[in-house]
Amino acid sequence: MARGLAVAWAVLGPLLWGCVLALQGGMLYPRESPSRERKELDGLWSFRADFSDNRRRGFEEQWYRRPLRESGPTLDMPVPSSFNDISQDWRLRHFVGWVWYEREVILPERWTQDLSTRVVLRIGSAHAYAIVWVNGVNTLEHEGGYLPFEADISNLVQVGPLSSQLRITIAINNTLTPTTLPPGTIQYLTDTSKYPKGYFVQNTYFDFFNYAGLQRSVLLYTTPTTYIDDITVTTGVEHDSGLVNYQISVKGSNLFELEVHLLDAENKLVANGTGTQGQLKVPGASLWWPYLMHERPAYLYSLEVRLTAQMSPGPVSDFYTLPVGIRTVAVTESQFLINGKPFYFHGVNKHEDADIRGKGFDWPLLVKDFNLLRWLGANAFRTSHYPYAEEVLQMCDRYGIVVIDECPGVGLALPQFFNNVSLQNHMRVMEEVVRRDKNHPAVVMWSVANEPASHLESAGYYLKMVIAHTKALDPSRPVTFVTNSNYAADKGAPYVDVICVNSYYSWYNDFGHLELIQRQLTTQFENWRKMYQKPIIQSEYGAETIVGFHQDPPLMFTEEYQKSLLEQYHVVLDQKRRKYVVGELIWNFADFMTEQSPTRVLGNKKGVFTRQRQPKSAAFLLRERYWKIANETRVTSTAAEQVPPGLFTADQNVSGLGLMVICASREHKVEIKDFLVWK
Repeated sequence: MARGLAVAWAVLGPLLWGCVLALQGGMLYPRESPSRERKELDGLWSFRADFSDNRRRGFEEQWYRRPLRESGPTLDMPVPSSFNDISQDWRLRHFVGWVWYEREVILPERWTQDLSTRVVLRIGSAHAYAIVWVNGVNTLEHEGGYLPFEADISNLVQVGPLSSQLRITIAINNTLTPTTLPPGTIQYLTDTSKYPKGYFVQNTYFDFFNYAGLQRSVLLYTTPTTYIDDITVTTGVEHDSGLVNYQISVKGSNLFELEVHLLDAENKLVANGTGTQGQLKVPGASLWWPYLMHERPAYLYSLEVRLTAQMSPGPVSDFYTLPVGIRTVAVTESQFLINGKPFYFHGVNKHEDADIRGKGFDWPLLVKDFNLLRWLGANAFRTSHYPYAEEVLQMCDRYGIVVIDECPGVGLALPQFFNNVSLQNHMRVMEEVVRRDKNHPAVVMWSVANEPASHLESAGYYLKMVIAHTKALDPSRPVTFVTNSNYAADKGAPYVDVICVNSYYSWYNDFGHLELIQRQLTTQFENWRKMYQKPIIQSEYGAETIVGFHQDPPLMFTEEYQKSLLEQYHVVLDQKRRKYVVGELIWNFADFMTEQSPTRVLGNKKGVFTRQRQPKSAAFLLRERYWKIANETRVTSTAAEQVPPGLFTADQNVSGLGLMVICASREHKVEIKDFLVWK
């Protein structure tokens, strides 16, 4: 069968490249190299919220035409961060409308004088709609709060005597509408006996706080004017060799040469290639394995791409290094396979959320979270309910934490949200997600939505189209959405590769009746399995827990109740994971902020850690369980030839998903020792 797999690769490779590269233009992560520089713009920015009744004063007075301080008072606002929790102004905490950011920058002289240098402004994210001006010139607009966008600003900084002085103004509107992702509605409250004239509220249909602002890094970077625009990598295995297929796009010239070098974790050359596409063969390749699944997880290679172009002023060179992990992904009727071995998701759902900074990216917090994940024995998480910062996925690649990469398709709760405009927007967002994250080996599945109203006929068509579009963009990965609908009524489930089900037995129904969980959960699994014959992930389960609350026998909101509820779920999960259940993801990793309501005490308290990352009793229960599962599922093989022959057979219903894998690669080798005693 190994030869059959190689033949399949030869036939399908070019087709998959074509699908993966359907997007126009690349979004490579800005890395420094001999030909590229970065200038971080993180730090304090000038900030103002437009509190005018129509939220349009900034446009009417054209605040972008001159320094923001000249049109009125400003605040210092740290970037990256959410603006909501930084000040003591209660109005800013729940502000809906336009806010304005500004930063003045001095550029290196060589950036402004060397016309063979291209200068790019990149915004890591701006929630939710952003307009960008450079020196008062409208440069860029973007819709969507969790993905990067950028613009070539060379023509604005390489002209005139003051070109090294740069003023960047960014206006951001956090309003959610029926066609945004996530959607929302604006409700005007017109009873003047209760509300002032023009009073409105933002209604959301998801259970996390709608933090906003410049929540990820803003930076400037350079490339030559002829440059490497995008790289797409897919990997596979043939006999004892790893296969690295690459496709490279170049912009700025049609006269160029490309050299491709693949280096191992010790920086030794293992394969060479030339041209815009090709296949690198790595005999005895070290595969990328998930954390705790293998004695050497998360093995990463480096794909070095070198561009040489002949331009009228002289030769131009560009260099880019992409981390690459060689691994395969496949789905059968009852298993999720990584490198041909059954993989069981034992992990968490997360949020980008913390005190003060809101959803702002923070390196100390990120490293702490990964240390807690490793301590917990978690091997996976879902990016609930939006794409996380690129640096998060880079850490997952390095540490072997498997990712279900979810788009912001959350809160699709009303029939009016399933319209054609929303559908087109949703498909565009999936294009941006795939374009950004396609090369990460840690990303093994796309999720196009969380808990949509999938019982609606309109939702069935909508989800079918989004899933089909995502598979066309990337045929190498399975696609899912996360459901809480009834198995018999769900109109989207027929189109997914893996069933992901959220359920909260003895929490949102049959309050306090822990004795019912095993019966109800067993029924849930058996109904979904009988209907669809697909692998199932318990994608959410849990209980609200106020740290320090204790009661025995267990009562709701106590630490004992959370532990007992999890134990009841685990009994059934242990029975079914040996059959067709392929994962369990606790809700949630840590407590997080939500909108205020009588059912939320300073946010959602279903975390096994507090918002300050301190463990509740359930964290120790989960840790014991996850390390036990890891002991049972560890793989001992180290080489590519251990992917079993005969894996990809017609009767296994692989659905074309296992033959190629988009991947990424190494920045550092990670040796996993931790606390596990392998059996």
